[in-house]
Amino acid sequence: MAEGSFADATLRVFRGDREGGAPTDYRVPLVPGMVVLDALHSIQSHQAPDLAVRWNCKAGKCGSCSAEVNGRPRLTCKTRMDALPLDQPITIFPMKAFPVIKDLVTDVSWNFRVNQKIPPFQPRPDTEWKMDQRDVDRVQEFRKCIECFLCQNVCHVLRDHSKEEQFGGPRFFVRTASLEMHPRDGASRAQVLKDELGIGLCNITKCCTEVCPEDIRITDNAIIPLKERVVDEFYDPLLMLVRKIRSAKKA
Repeated sequence: MAEGSFADATLRVFRGDREGGAPTDYRVPLVPGMVVLDALHSIQSHQAPDLAVRWNCKAGKCGSCSAEVNGRPRLTCKTRMDALPLDQPITIFPMKAFPVIKDLVTDVSWNFRVNQKIPPFQPRPDTEWKMDQRDVDRVQEFRKCIECFLCQNVCHVLRDHSKEEQFGGPRFFVRTASLEMHPRDGASRAQVLKDELGIGLCNITKCCTEVCPEDIRITDNAIIPLKERVVDEFYDPLLMLVRKIRSAKKA
């Protein structure tokens, strides 16, 4: 329904902290071009100055303002009010996969601990740095990630099954892919993917790809190729036979 049909809208915003909370309704005047983050700022300015909202650039590039709008993980700065059904309350809740700090602000520090598990870029010993443009383009897509963690939030392995200790999540499969597929990187991260990041738990539902604001093809271009590398490294029957022979010779 068009925004012009309404003088204002109702936002049903979660208010609370680690101990719990409940949604509170706020009436917000609408203006042309308004996005959800604008509406939240209006609430802060005129009704609830203590409302906790994380944001920075308001341009869809910092990834800070992630929340769940009408049950879908989104960047509030890129979600237009006139694209939402304004004849009913618009629900705005914090990301479900992460602990609530206050109101819409969640504790995403776990992600940075996962990042430390990934071996950094390790250039090959030769000094030739000429690269085919197609190889450069392949990894450039992954560099677009703004770390909004919407993909982490929507992933059922984290959201519904709380496998934080066994699973790295799509954001860090994208980061690993940016290193593994770099034409000058010489390291193998297959063991880390298998044991530390638990890539085998991903069943490629593509929900992470659907919510990515940068349109990164997370599943097709990062996760599936990485799964193939892990299978080639650890489950290829011919390679398994070769390893057994080598182990027997050493013994």
